[in-house]
Amino acid sequence: MNTPAHLLIGAAAFARPARGRILWAAVLGSLLPDLSLYLMAGVSLHILNIPPHVVFDELYFSPQWQTVFAIDNSFILWGLALALGLWRGWRVLTVAASAGLLHLLMDFGLHAGDGRPQFWPLSDWVFHSPVSYWDTSHHSIWVMPVSIALCVGSYVVLWSRGLSVSAKLFFALLLAAEIWVARQWVLFF
Repeated sequence: MNTPAHLLIGAAAFARPARGRILWAAVLGSLLPDLSLYLMAGVSLHILNIPPHVVFDELYFSPQWQTVFAIDNSFILWGLALALGLWRGWRVLTVAASAGLLHLLMDFGLHAGDGRPQFWPLSDWVFHSPVSYWDTSHHSIWVMPVSIALCVGSYVVLWSRGLSVSAKLFFALLLAAEIWVARQWVLFF
């Protein structure tokens, strides 16, 4: 699933109230599983000037990058963070970990051929879903409308919770980004 979708859905699911530290904990938890990809790809593409086909066809699947993805996409580690948050009564950690786990659950079923080893450190097994959120050869044409509908619904839920004007704008930009990225996947993949 695209990162803007994760942020919208994670915030709608766990940001109660939809303001302050709780809202941003949900956003951060939704973002963290993808953050390493943005950082590594961004540095590779824009600082090291590595061609996109090398970044996404080779480096993405390299043992080094997959190790990083295994850590930040680990059901085990995110589950431990959730358990710690619940045990200690740390609401911010509980919300962030819940949003991170929701991110992982959504990705688990939507990565065809580009999944991540989500049971690290216990296993390096990767589930290869028959369904993709971006690849039209793996039914993304059916996934995208559902994803867009979930994002629109999430935005409506967040709006109804009395977001600040700046938060409404932030989530509106995420919704616009999700729609634009989904359009790009259909046109080019």
